[in-house]
Amino acid sequence: MAKYDASSIQVLEGLEPVRKRPGMYIGSTDQKGLHHLITEIIDNSIDEALAGFAHRIWVTLHKDSSASVTDDGRGIPVDKHKSGVSALELTMTKLHAGGKFSESAYKVSGGLHGVGASVVNALSDWMRVEVRRDGKTYFQEYRKGISKAKVQTTPHPQSTLNSPSGTFTVFKPDPTMFTSVDWDYTAIESSIRNRAYLIAGLRFWLTDERTGISKQFYFEGGIKSLVAHTNRDKKILTAPIYIKKTTDHTEVEVALQYNDGFNEVIESFVNVINTVDGGTHVTGFRMALTRSVNDYAKKIGALKDGENGLTGEDMREGLTAVIYAKIPTQTIQFESQTKAKLNNPEVQGYVNTVVKEGLDTYFEENPADARRIVEKVMLAARARLAARAAKDAVLRKGALEGMTLPGKLADCQERDASLCELYIVEGDSAGGSAKMGRDRRFQAILPLRGKVLNTERAQLDKIIAFAELKALTIALGMGIGETVNPEKLRYHRVIIMTDADVDGSHIACLLMTFFYRHLPYIIQNGHLFLAMPPLYKITFGKDESYVYTDAEKDDLMAKHADQKFNIQRYKGLGEMNPVQLWDTTMNPVNRILKKVEVADAAAADHVFSTLMGDEVPPRKKFITTHAKTATLDI
Repeated sequence: MAKYDASSIQVLEGLEPVRKRPGMYIGSTDQKGLHHLITEIIDNSIDEALAGFAHRIWVTLHKDSSASVTDDGRGIPVDKHKSGVSALELTMTKLHAGGKFSESAYKVSGGLHGVGASVVNALSDWMRVEVRRDGKTYFQEYRKGISKAKVQTTPHPQSTLNSPSGTFTVFKPDPTMFTSVDWDYTAIESSIRNRAYLIAGLRFWLTDERTGISKQFYFEGGIKSLVAHTNRDKKILTAPIYIKKTTDHTEVEVALQYNDGFNEVIESFVNVINTVDGGTHVTGFRMALTRSVNDYAKKIGALKDGENGLTGEDMREGLTAVIYAKIPTQTIQFESQTKAKLNNPEVQGYVNTVVKEGLDTYFEENPADARRIVEKVMLAARARLAARAAKDAVLRKGALEGMTLPGKLADCQERDASLCELYIVEGDSAGGSAKMGRDRRFQAILPLRGKVLNTERAQLDKIIAFAELKALTIALGMGIGETVNPEKLRYHRVIIMTDADVDGSHIACLLMTFFYRHLPYIIQNGHLFLAMPPLYKITFGKDESYVYTDAEKDDLMAKHADQKFNIQRYKGLGEMNPVQLWDTTMNPVNRILKKVEVADAAAADHVFSTLMGDEVPPRKKFITTHAKTATLDI
């Protein structure tokens, strides 16, 4: 055995713990963790705006994968701290050092643990911070979190620091710490847009030097505008309902609006931090909404005494809402440093009270709108009960519970779900090749015939009655609707494998719609993937090569320009024999899989509603707008 004594105990100094265990501080080292870096720096500037000192923020994505954030706030203090170093260096190089621990600097802020900027510094290949205050410009540079020299003054400040005071931060993520350092402009744009909605009067500029794109964000309407933007292509039932109340300790803003759809979009924020996993403020909102609608339905006689009340599930159909809470930095409690979920128990009761009072008042003052909401919710309740009855009838016939696996499913031998894969394959021909080419130890094959039902606006009873989706639900094993039990999921990799043509892409979209709307757990927990079959097989003499994109094909052809060749375009998986399908698309050693993730729930909801809903004009507009960027076979 290895020696284990006092010499085995390590003490990590400075920012070394961050580089040793980055996931503890930013959640992950994939692209989500990468974007957490720029969010931390942006939120520091936003804290200056919340305090009333900053009014403009510039964000720039540079060609060398670095990023810069500039604000016109007070500027980070640069005078000497009692510890003996500059306050700027202390903030950028020490964990749990910052102005968020004292209400004298920030009463409300997104920062909490005092590790934001220092963590970004630790995970950056290099960083430079410039501060303008007191008529001078100061700067300090860092390498992997370590300062290169003391804070200095410069007569040549960055051109972006064009205000009497402010902070300029530029950093380049360390490529050895992340799977990729390629910024996703769309994700950053969405994050900035949301923050611009939350702080009226704050103006953002976002520039991507890689593409030349530059946008400005400024909204006077606040979260009401955000709700209206989310519902922009939907039929709405009322104008946005807005509720706001402030006490000495907490400020709550809520905006909600119903549309005629079936899906719910709720975004929640605490001190401009997007709490993607919700928390006590969201729970309080849901409780108040259910109580208020039930009370009004009983008041107007829509619900009779003795009838079962409307449920929270009924309230969700067609609901778009934004819940925004401002909580003093000293009392806020997030679940972790990533701040994805609010844990303050007292906020639940406060939000519940504020929203209940606000909705009761609105319903009294706007009876026509209130009736439309009640009718919408009661229609959802009737549909829920009808779906449950239909589902129960199907269940009694053995469709989903206590039944055998579908006959068309070629299951795998492994019983540990974390090791198992389910390939959902388009067509019996491709399914036959996949069954013969797979590794039956851990790969299961489920062929689907034809295009599945569009489930964007389908009720659960119709989904269960559709043979292909019923077979898929049974094969997955975790149930659907109220019966969902994630622990029973039989495969931790669910892989959609369709032909590389227009029909194959349509089938993949239909399946992703089904998962996104009815089994979101599979996407949210990283279990859904798209297989990437090759587009071409190119033969040079006896040498065969498979390529997956037109760009790869062009590169390969250029390298062998002086050789005779034969090129085959694969239109369908069925054109490949089992060995080829295994070698190119199913072998874990060399296959390419795309993980399906949701970076922006509101944007994803908008795309699904636009492309898969029953409103033609928004879909036509989307198609005509993006037609020139599509790559399709004629």
